[in-house]
Amino acid sequence: MTIAISSNGEARARQMAEKIAANSLRVGYGLQLSKAREWGLHISTSRGKTSIGIEEPPLFSEPGVFLVKPDQTIYYLLVQSMPFVRPNSSEMVQALDFIIKNDYPARGEYAGAV
Repeated sequence: MTIAISSNGEARARQMAEKIAANSLRVGYGLQLSKAREWGLHISTSRGKTSIGIEEPPLFSEPGVFLVKPDQTIYYLLVQSMPFVRPNSSEMVQALDFIIKNDYPARGEYAGAV
């Protein structure tokens, strides 16, 4: 299952889902900023309008990508502190195809002494 979760309200989340034609993507909304911070997302203050003319809310979370395995553990994690250079979705799909085909393990799993 793939879900995009936003701290935006329902109307803004639906507008974005329509804009990106999210036919097979479930879109959640209303993520509390305190919960976003628990997930390690960066919280930013509004700078007014974005480069594409959308008014930013007073506070919002910067983007993150979390790939969670069926056992609820993290497989892949990306947290951004800037709104630029977001992951390319088609490249991510290609990477996921490779991961699944080759049963590629997650990295960063070493927890011993260094």
